[in-house]
Amino acid sequence: MIYIGIDLGTSSVKLLALNENGNILGEVTKEYPVYYPKSNWAEQNPEDWWNQTKQGLKELINRYDLPKDQIQSIGFSGQMHGLVALDENGEVLLPAILWNDQRTVDECIEIENHFGQEKLTQFVGNKALTGFTAPKILWLKKNHKEVFEKVQHILLPKDYIRYRLTKDYATDVSDASGMLLLDVKNRKWSKEMIEFLGIHVDMLPKVYESYEVTGVLSDEIKQYLEIENEVLVVGGASDQAAGAIGTGTVEDGIISITLGTSGVVFASCDEFVVDDENRLHSFCHGNGKYHLMGVMLSAASCLKWWVEDVNCGVSFEELLQEAQESEVGANGVIFLPYLMGERTPYADPDAKGTFIGLNMKVKRGDLTRAVLEGVSFGLRDSLEILKDLNIPIHQIRVIGGGAKSQLWKQILANILNHSIDEINTNQGGALGAAILAAVGVGKYKNVEIGCKTLIKRINQINPQKEFVNTYEQIYKKYQLLYGSLKDWFKS
Repeated sequence: MIYIGIDLGTSSVKLLALNENGNILGEVTKEYPVYYPKSNWAEQNPEDWWNQTKQGLKELINRYDLPKDQIQSIGFSGQMHGLVALDENGEVLLPAILWNDQRTVDECIEIENHFGQEKLTQFVGNKALTGFTAPKILWLKKNHKEVFEKVQHILLPKDYIRYRLTKDYATDVSDASGMLLLDVKNRKWSKEMIEFLGIHVDMLPKVYESYEVTGVLSDEIKQYLEIENEVLVVGGASDQAAGAIGTGTVEDGIISITLGTSGVVFASCDEFVVDDENRLHSFCHGNGKYHLMGVMLSAASCLKWWVEDVNCGVSFEELLQEAQESEVGANGVIFLPYLMGERTPYADPDAKGTFIGLNMKVKRGDLTRAVLEGVSFGLRDSLEILKDLNIPIHQIRVIGGGAKSQLWKQILANILNHSIDEINTNQGGALGAAILAAVGVGKYKNVEIGCKTLIKRINQINPQKEFVNTYEQIYKKYQLLYGSLKDWFKS
């Protein structure tokens, strides 16, 4: 049997085929653009997602000559929080407003003022942040009333792809957790938030567990793919929950860190846990339990910006080699990685990326190293909150594009003062989606068994003790910088 994982990311969709022996048979990646029509706005065209996913599915099947009668199920991983608004005919009403869009500052304040933080946490488990979906709905209602009145279906990005594949309006608990519309603890839509927004529950998709079957491929899509047998579609998960499953982060004590466009520190929890200050997200996990998550809005995207926009024409390899030659501490330079504002631990859409400590001796390699170190310090902020909550930390696993850099993983191990485990895959969300697809049709009894069967530790990067104290002192300076600059950020 073959299980397909579809990972709908911010810059591309990745499709992966997994067989019943746990072997990856092939993978395809298809890119699409992000649009920034105004400062701090970020949008995409859902039709771009669909076209690339549809073509990617056909390409995956044909390029790797997958036996079509063996394709049993499909699972999803998807970028979180995005608002996809459809009319009564399932047509898209406006560009999707993405997770990193910051236009909803006023709406977040309005939500916080209406509920108060204590009740908001009681109803939806989290504080109102600009990335979440509910503030986007409120923004649409206030700024485009004529469009809002036509809305009949509200979906998340991956669930729009599900709709195009199956004609079903459905989502899963992990992705729904990031909408600020779900009663996370009880895994159902929040009546209080729905009433406040002035929508009705029928506009929201039916909620499933990540491994539950939500529908089947439509006849139209089966004909396009030249498939005759029934193919089941499961709930799937948010990109972070699916990525955590793809690293085996499904039990207490295992922490996953994602060095992707955003940076994420993720801890699986058996019980629902909330940080009193709501610095971390408290969400449902794809294994039927819960998780805590700290999010940096810019992680590997900081390095991408530095390489492609600032140092265009210079390769990643050359810049990383220069960073390797720079001394620990980047010759006194500290980088604040707030290129798109920040979420954890500072919920501040006005925060700015900043280099501190420049002098005439600083070289380009120092600045590159400062970017790697600054992102690592930002990830440590989330890890420190987990420690405050007494969350056990036995293993740390790293995935994402940044995980391809041995230098970055060594810097991270030194700054966190904790070993980094390398595992036998860096597939992340696509693999997690395929595992969910396999669990959904009974290949594995549960998500935990699927992960233990497929995911193994192959190497460990240990902190270099001679540098741990140096980074400890720099981190203390790093922690002071946001407080010193936050008023300037807003000016």
